[in-house]
Amino acid sequence: MRYNFRTKNVCAMEIGFDLEGDTVSNIQFTGGCNGNLKAISKLLEGTSVDFIESKLKGNKCGFKDTSCADQLAIAVRQAYEENKEG
Repeated sequence: MRYNFRTKNVCAMEIGFDLEGDTVSNIQFTGGCNGNLKAISKLLEGTSVDFIESKLKGNKCGFKDTSCADQLAIAVRQAYEENKEG
């Protein structure tokens, strides 16, 4: 299933990804640091929600309390939990 997540307090405005079970694929960031976010998307292709969360949750960008990577970790966990409930 495709999910779109509106980010908060980061340069990327939105993150889209597919979630099948606990496997995340087709990650796309709208806005943000294009090259870096494309690399993150490629490196995480086909990985699990737990893996993404364990590697990226809590990552900060400069003076901000979050980052695009942290927002991805939040987004995939939220989608997974919503999918599990529904």
